[in-house]
Amino acid sequence: MEKIGKILAVDDNEDILFSLRLLLKPHVEKIVTASTVTSIPELLKQDDFDVILLDMNFTKDAISGQEGFFWLRKILEIDPEAVVLFITAYGDIEKSVRAIKEGASDFILKPWQNEKLLATLNSALQLRRSKKEIEHLKSRAKAINNMNNRSFKDFIGNSVEMQRVYSSISKVAATDASVLILGENGTGKELVARALHNNSNRMDEPFISVDLTSISETLFESELFGHVKGSFTDAKVDRPGRFEIASGGTLFLDEIGNLPMPLQAKILTVLERREVTRVGANKPIPIDIRLICATNMPLHQMIEEGKFRQDLLYRINTVEIDLPPLRERYGDIQLLTNHFFQIYSRKYKKTLRGFTKDAMKRLEEAKWPGNVRELQHVIERAVIMSETDWINPHDLQMRILNKPTDELELTDYDLDKVEKSIIIKVIKMHQGNISKAANELGLTRTSLYRRMEKYGL
Repeated sequence: MEKIGKILAVDDNEDILFSLRLLLKPHVEKIVTASTVTSIPELLKQDDFDVILLDMNFTKDAISGQEGFFWLRKILEIDPEAVVLFITAYGDIEKSVRAIKEGASDFILKPWQNEKLLATLNSALQLRRSKKEIEHLKSRAKAINNMNNRSFKDFIGNSVEMQRVYSSISKVAATDASVLILGENGTGKELVARALHNNSNRMDEPFISVDLTSISETLFESELFGHVKGSFTDAKVDRPGRFEIASGGTLFLDEIGNLPMPLQAKILTVLERREVTRVGANKPIPIDIRLICATNMPLHQMIEEGKFRQDLLYRINTVEIDLPPLRERYGDIQLLTNHFFQIYSRKYKKTLRGFTKDAMKRLEEAKWPGNVRELQHVIERAVIMSETDWINPHDLQMRILNKPTDELELTDYDLDKVEKSIIIKVIKMHQGNISKAANELGLTRTSLYRRMEKYGL
């Protein structure tokens, strides 16, 4: 049988310590005993113990248990994640309950039954493993966050549309408001979520991203809320869920619009109560998360169709950030193209000079149904396949090249609506530059401002 766990037992009764060594030695990796509580700090410096067995009453104060409480607090100061089991007499049960409230994990009654002591110890070891797993994941997430912690570093774009996105991020990041990010696939919704986290007060805590479409309904509760050992066939150990791991930090739920209604209800319950209950457990665990969600689906329309819960939408969209598709980000395509070109030229060790005018024109005229992600893939392939110093149009392979027509497509012949559409189109074309837009329209700046005011632009 594999031995697991390092145990420290502290009791001023040598007979108790001898009995514990005799009982535990066959079952645990290491058992260290101490007859004086003052040796605890030094022992904790020397080794990392999974469970500490601590007598409640010592000879200095043999009745009240105050010395036991003092050393419980001292242990938790040294190691906040320590798992402490009090060794106590039958008459001290009331004090034992108080000890649990103050941070002890459980207590062992003496004289003990060997099987019951081993079962209690095994549960304590499982608890210690869960705590260490959570701390490991939080430390890893913190390190990743610190490496990426520069404001908007992953965003490329100077267009008016993207400036609005940056402004929204700046305003809402420092709050704990729930944010719903809307946008087509490939527009960079997770980048926005990470920017919100990295510019928030939770920046040193975990950022946990969950793609809800990748979790099956049968594993949904286990993955998000956690489970205890034995709660189902493959539950071999206790495991925290994503909500629990993200506690203190940010939880990003991607593709929330794809959740079936029953699963929406479970998410809503957790958000309302701000606590999760692991599968197979009865005791709820409080959580403290900043929630960010994203979807490419029309949630407001889905509510009308009975496919999305209105009360859940209220919970997740205190603030909405709408990401523009690439085809509406006038002027950003060249910036993004050059950015990806530099990355992949270095990656594949290609000494290319750039894009021909015709190649760049072709990129700028494409509709980009896959948005930035599609552009990235096209540039990567072009860099790999190019056989000359310059990337030419024939090096670019895109799904749809549909050039925007110079003619305005009319679906309504109301003159006011037509004029408003033309003004919007030209202002976007010139990235919000009113002087250039007015010149393009054959108007003075004052005339254009009057028309913008008329149409509420």
